[in-house]
Amino acid sequence: MASEFDGKVAIVTGGNSGIGKATAIAFGKAGVKVVVAARRDEKGEETVNLIKQAGSEALFVKTDVAKVSQVEALVSTTVETYGRLDFAFNNAGILGGNAPLHEQSLEQFDQLMAINVRGSFLCMKYEIVQMLRTGGGVIVNNSSVGGLMASPRIGPYNASKHAVMGLIKSAALDYAKLGIRINAVNPGFIDTDMMSSFAEKMGDAETASQELAKMVPMGRVGKPEEIASTVLFLCSEAASYITGQSLVVDGGYIAT
Repeated sequence: MASEFDGKVAIVTGGNSGIGKATAIAFGKAGVKVVVAARRDEKGEETVNLIKQAGSEALFVKTDVAKVSQVEALVSTTVETYGRLDFAFNNAGILGGNAPLHEQSLEQFDQLMAINVRGSFLCMKYEIVQMLRTGGGVIVNNSSVGGLMASPRIGPYNASKHAVMGLIKSAALDYAKLGIRINAVNPGFIDTDMMSSFAEKMGDAETASQELAKMVPMGRVGKPEEIASTVLFLCSEAASYITGQSLVVDGGYIAT
């Protein structure tokens, strides 16, 4: 049976691991042609192979989302290869340091802003240009529960994710009548390399992960596939009247 996703084309940044990898594979299983963007070639090609095994087409484009020329090339390569761009999941991001604000380095702050905020802006900018040419599309940015609340010792990260929320809300208003829907997914604690890194900064990784799970009302951390399914929902016709919104997927964490 044909799917609404058959023949569509998606870009997934940070598609070499964790949430990005799971989402790229989910798109592929749904019949979407996927362009996987990341900085690590080997891991990116691994995702591409998994998408092909799932029965769809895929391409890896090495991309640093903080660099204008590479983001522009990512979008142009996508269109040159597949002829269009329907969906984008702007997922690439980093966590940064774990320290009180006065101990955070300027270098860490600048890197967070370059990847999390500048990267989101650049991806949206060039994706939107292409989507306007073909009558519309859907963009989902990966923010975080940290884009809706604050936690101690990760001030620059919180600031970067709040900035991402500002970008998607404003852009959603800009293009609401032009066929482009723009939303954010806001994960809580998800079983990824980034969460493991965060847990390690808190102390013993295994013990810290268990403590994080205890903070979640559902009593567990989430799976990357649970975020992937949310992204596909936001890209689907079932979400056709949703734009400028943040969809929290956190097991109830920020409801407490």
